[in-house]
This record gives sequence, C-alpha cells and structure tokens, in this order.
Amino acid sequence: MKVLLVFDFDNTIIDDNSDTWIIQCAPDKKLPIELQDSYQKGFWTEFMGRVFKFLGDEGVKEDEMRRAVTSVPFTPGMVELFNFLRKNKDKFDCIIISDSNSVFIDWVLEAADFHDVFDNVFTNPAAFDSNGCLTVKHCHAHSCNRCPRNLCKNAVLVEFVDKQLQKGVRYSRIVYIGDGGNDVCPVTFLRKNDVAMPRKGYTLHRTLARMSQDLEPMESSIVVWSSGVEIISHLQFLIKE
Repeated sequence: MKVLLVFDFDNTIIDDNSDTWIIQCAPDKKLPIELQDSYQKGFWTEFMGRVFKFLGDEGVKEDEMRRAVTSVPFTPGMVELFNFLRKNKDKFDCIIISDSNSVFIDWVLEAADFHDVFDNVFTNPAAFDSNGCLTVKHCHAHSCNRCPRNLCKNAVLVEFVDKQLQKGVRYSRIVYIGDGGNDVCPVTFLRKNDVAMPRKGYTLHRTLARMSQDLEPMESSIVVWSSGVEIISHLQFLIKE
C-alpha cells in the first residue's frame, strides 16, 4: 500500500501567494482602492475574477502573467522533496488541493518540470477567454459550513480517497502538507495513522496549537516543518516503519 501525500500550493509548494503575487502585473503594482475594497470574506475566487478582469482590461497579457507567476520562488527544500518523490513514486501518490487556480499551478509545475510528480491537481478551473482575460470558476459545490463556497478541501480529499478505493487502491496513511486556514478542515478529519504536516509559524500550525491547548485532540500525529528537507526525513522514517 502506498502513502498518499496531499499538498497545498500557495505558501506550501511555492513560497508566496500566487494570487497576491500577480498584482505586480498591475499598473504601479497595485489595485485601485475600490477593487481592493470589493473583497468579501468567503468570496476570494469572485474577488480574483475581478482582479483578472482588471488586469485584462489594463492590457496585461498572458505571457506577462506567466512570467510573474513562474518567478515565485519554491519554498525551501521543495525542489529536493519533489526529486525525492520522483525517485520513490512506487511508494507515494501525490495530489495538490489548492484554492489557487489551474492555470497558475500548471505554469509553475511545467516551468520546473514537476508535472510527473503529481497524480492529480484539484483547484479552481481557469482559462483565458477570447479577449485574453483569465477567468476562474469554483472548484466544486459542497455543503461544508466551515469552508468558502468554492472549495472544501476535506470534501475533495474524501471523494478522491473513495474513488481510489473503488479502483482497488487503498492507502496505508495520508500525509497532509499545508499552511493555511483552509487546510484546517481536511486536517481535522485525518485518522490515527495519518500525519498532519503544518508549515511552522503559519495559520494551520497556529490553529492546531490552539486546538491542542483547548483540548480538542487530533487523531493524527502532527509534524511541523520549515523546509521540504524535513518532510523528506519524516517520509524516510515512515517508509522504514
């Protein structure tokens, strides 16, 4: 049985947020105040749709956006981690569940030649329209009241694991690698054998620390990381086990 590795994208695989990074393509590298102020909590995807429309209207072309997104540095140790995973694909399946979009993730994986490391990418589907403007849709519909309307990462994970089971693929454990507030929902559903790997000092890590203080015990073990190299060490430990 393989181990399933689940990755977030922004601030996990890459060392920044691709959605906020793209704003450097705007005139003067900032958005108009009324556009900035149009964001409503839980409606980030809709906000980014307006940002992409603004960039398109300002004449920002696809290749300029691609150059910006592919210039975001990888998080320390991620390149080493992906090379390790490529050599050990017989032991690991790897998926991305992200609130970014399919175009940005595709660009990053393609530019660094890491597409083959990942078996599936679940994110908000995006495409350039006939006017050259990037449009983005909701990843899926779900009924979780803890998550934004466009994406519940736990619902995606549960559905993926169920579909794999139907194909006869069962995982020995799930290792969830993330950083953000929207990674809390899937992590709290992990089971005894699974591993939650929050990035040190980020929202997910702080939330899990607070939950343990409030005596909301997690079934899974928690292993904090700052570099992909630390993730490699833990995966090597799991393989030996």
